Amino acid sequence: MAGGPSSFGGVNPNAVRLVFAVMALGLGAYIVGPPLYWHLVEALGRASSYSSCSPCNCDCSSQPLLALPEGIRRLFAADCAKRDPDVNEVMEKDFTDLLAEELKLKEAEAIDTQQRADVTLLEAKKLASQYQKEADKCNSGMDTCEEARERAEFTLSEQKKLTAIWEARARQRGWKPKSRS
Repeated sequence: MAGGPSSFGGVNPNAVRLVFAVMALGLGAYIVGPPLYWHLVEALGRASSYSSCSPCNCDCSSQPLLALPEGIRRLFAADCAKRDPDVNEVMEKDFTDLLAEELKLKEAEAIDTQQRADVTLLEAKKLASQYQKEADKCNSGMDTCEEARERAEFTLSEQKKLTAIWEARARQRGWKPKSRS
């Protein structure tokens, strides 16, 4: 019974295959159709613009584009300019001028950033030098204090020795220390 007509609930397997094939073709047309359509329209548009009819002399400034958003106005103006070779040439020059200006602005911005980085580096070097001077002063002060402590220790030990000698002489001559009670 497997694979027979009853396995599909009484539906013809060829009909199911046909439905799936039609759905696959429809899905393929849905995915591939719009790009092909727009490529075809563009190709036909280019072919019609090269036809023997006279070129379109459109005055882009006279078109009522003020009510349209800026982006759409640019599209219409660009479309109008494509048809006029003089306007197209001017637009290309303007585009290169804009690119050159943008490059100059980027260069100026890079120079400004580099100058700020140089100033920051110089300030950091000055601050590091100041901290180094303070550290040197501190180390010098520590050395001076250490030398003074060593001299005081030496002087104290010498003074203790001298005191011990005088005390020994005084005891030999009968001196007795006072009791601390």
